[in-house]
Amino acid sequence: MMNWIVVNDEKEMAKAGADFLLSRIINKPELLLGLATGSTPVGMYRLMIEAYRKGEADFSRVRTYNLDEYYPILKSDVNSYVRFMRKNLFDHINIPRENTHLPNGEAKDGEAEAKAYEAMIAEVGYMDVQLLGIGQNGHIGFNEPDDKLCVNTHVTALTENTVAANARFFDSPDCVPKHALTMGIGTIMKAKEILLLANGKNKHAAIEALKDDTVTTAIPATLLKLHPNVTIVCDKAAFEG
Repeated sequence: MMNWIVVNDEKEMAKAGADFLLSRIINKPELLLGLATGSTPVGMYRLMIEAYRKGEADFSRVRTYNLDEYYPILKSDVNSYVRFMRKNLFDHINIPRENTHLPNGEAKDGEAEAKAYEAMIAEVGYMDVQLLGIGQNGHIGFNEPDDKLCVNTHVTALTENTVAANARFFDSPDCVPKHALTMGIGTIMKAKEILLLANGKNKHAAIEALKDDTVTTAIPATLLKLHPNVTIVCDKAAFEG
């Protein structure tokens, strides 16, 4: 089931997303929360930090598991998702560092790291809430369009489209890692609830594909239609084009 929340702009999207996640944390302080990176959730993370500073949110018992990480990449790299999460959320709230988890982009054996990360998530029982963004090509996590998709956490090659979209964060497109560690579609789908955020006209085609009753691995996000509890928060530009 897909629950749609269409708002006017990016600011309202961030507010709706923050309200959604904070309400779940209030109801379950030990929430298992899957997190995403990229520009889409940054405004939402700012509001979550603000709520903590005002004494309206407590993250001390929350455990987080990020969707993905570039591979290979040093944790100290300014573009690593470890650095991103610390800069945009973790360093500004009272979540214990040991409660935050990301795939290890420094692992010597990527496939072994993927299996270990999947096992860790399986051991805790998968996510209570999984936050997602959506790529212009409909990818979720780094599950890119393909004839077939991986169920579990795995190493994946990034498409030219995704490399180009992420190049703005790097010195040049050549500096963007060409692979990533990512939760698989099955890992994502095992979350009890899924929250997907989208904004901007460039996401319209991907959002439009979520409106009918068809699914295709050519647009991985369409598989979310098979999940019983998905909330999509998007602005009018993404929804209407």
